[in-house]
Amino acid sequence: MKKKNILLIGFMGVGKGTTARAFAKRYGLYNIDTDDLIESRENRTIKKIFQKKGEAYFRCLEQETADWIECCVDRTLISCGGGFYQVKNLKNLGTVVLLDASYDWIYHRLSHAKNAKNKLAKRPLFAEPKKAKKLYAQREKAYKKVADLVVSLEGKTMEAILTEIAEGTGIA
Repeated sequence: MKKKNILLIGFMGVGKGTTARAFAKRYGLYNIDTDDLIESRENRTIKKIFQKKGEAYFRCLEQETADWIECCVDRTLISCGGGFYQVKNLKNLGTVVLLDASYDWIYHRLSHAKNAKNKLAKRPLFAEPKKAKKLYAQREKAYKKVADLVVSLEGKTMEAILTEIAEGTGIA
């Protein structure tokens, strides 16, 4: 049976965590982040997991996290890592909301943030723009294919984004 969670998916740096925290606060929901769960479990950063164990190992951790969510989490806002959309049971976990924006908009958001250096350092792929753009292009259609709701972020205030998510998921 499908859970009553809301899952935010989208490309790295699009603002899933920021949006999740604001939405959870506004609507009184619990909020968890799949990457944070994995980092806590492994006691190391995503970057270190990739370096030490590789992507295949990390994707297994994402699937285990998805299985735990399916089993144990309901009525929660879940901010998902950029590749989490690939888990086998995604549709069982709740309503999937794509936070959608162009690659250029995402890069601009990260590079002009107050803590831009930290935001970019946390996402080392952005140091190689050609690779990052290629991955963005690969994922763009896949994200839209699995999403129950697509929310375009460009040109919108956080308030408008939160309202659109709430109305589209039946929270409002």
